[in-house]
Amino acid sequence: MRHEASARLFEAAKTVIPGGVNSPVRAFSSVGIEPVFYDRAKGSRVWDVDGNEYIDFVASWGPMILGHAPDAVLDAVREQLERGTSFGAPTEIEVRMAEAVARTVPSIEEVRMVSSGTEATMSAIRLARGYTGRDAFIKFEGNYHGHSDALLVAAGSGLATLGIPSTPGVTEGAARDTIVLPYNDLDAVADVLEQRGEEVAAIIVEPVAGNMGVVLPRDGFLQGLRALCDTYGVVLIFDEVITGFRVALGGAQERFGVTPDLTTLGKIIGGGFPVGAFGGKREIMERLAPVGPVYQAGTLSGNPIAMVAGLALIEELSKPGVYDELERKGARLEAGLRSAVETAGIEAHLTRVGAMACMFFTAETVVDWTTAATADTGRYASYFRAMFDRGIMLAPSQFEATFVGMAHTDEDIDAMTSAAAEALSA
Repeated sequence: MRHEASARLFEAAKTVIPGGVNSPVRAFSSVGIEPVFYDRAKGSRVWDVDGNEYIDFVASWGPMILGHAPDAVLDAVREQLERGTSFGAPTEIEVRMAEAVARTVPSIEEVRMVSSGTEATMSAIRLARGYTGRDAFIKFEGNYHGHSDALLVAAGSGLATLGIPSTPGVTEGAARDTIVLPYNDLDAVADVLEQRGEEVAAIIVEPVAGNMGVVLPRDGFLQGLRALCDTYGVVLIFDEVITGFRVALGGAQERFGVTPDLTTLGKIIGGGFPVGAFGGKREIMERLAPVGPVYQAGTLSGNPIAMVAGLALIEELSKPGVYDELERKGARLEAGLRSAVETAGIEAHLTRVGAMACMFFTAETVVDWTTAATADTGRYASYFRAMFDRGIMLAPSQFEATFVGMAHTDEDIDAMTSAAAEALSA
């Protein structure tokens, strides 16, 4: 493949954008090549500015569960464009969207729309503190909850990809009340709460970690968190920015049967448009202004374009058989990758839940950040480049997920796993 146009754009971008990208992992630095610049996308395919075509398993980092530019979403957006793109005022469509989210996600009685997952998690932490009158909160090593200051401590995702353990600009004061524990370690949570339970406002967790690769909760981990939060009066927050509407229509909380007090959403609920949300129990949500004292606001919150796109998406996902089909496709991908690993005779640990998966280049069973970090990132970089050369677009990081969507055909999935067999055996 030729990438001259992408190379020219990257050089131009570096003169006006830090590092030439607007989000660090897009720089492709961890996989040893320069980034490609996309031109268009449809269904399971993306095309770069040089005209190269790829089968896409990044899916804009998860939200393109129907595929790129699905007709149902585009039709809804076109109609709304003629009516207006932003009002900074209430609309009927945001009420309908809130009703749809509350109807779909088990924990949500009331919901506040925002513009990103980062804004949602930041606001949920503030709300939990305002509701409980406590300052500290627990997060888990390798879980990424956006780039607000207190949540960047021991985060996964881009920081893990770039090897940044924390980040300059986050003050000691901002991090003081952040308690970081190992993911999947219920005993560690119990010990902290026994000692400091009266100080802890919230536990925030990715119910399935999707930002240090895909790491599933151990049996009883989520249930144990729920019980401990009940015992100590702590607000349990599920960060379902990745898993919401992805692993089940009602998210991981539906799939695993555990109901948090608050849930954060993003990416997927806008059908590909910038959006986020946080919601939960009515008694907690009504601590928010204007009915309560906890302030949160945003001019673009409930933006009508994102709302109509999200409604169209939820309508499509609510059709019979969608999640059975996503599960089938995810299983087909997993089986193909396992066969490729066995044929190549390499050490790798595969994880999957529904239509998201990961292949860690390690012999360890991955259950937390410590075991995820044993993965051979150099081997992943070689694998990424080999797949890229074969027209398969994966995340340019070992510590991200591979996503399957409704637009992927069995032939797409088989092409991916056949390419993986070649790449791993080379």
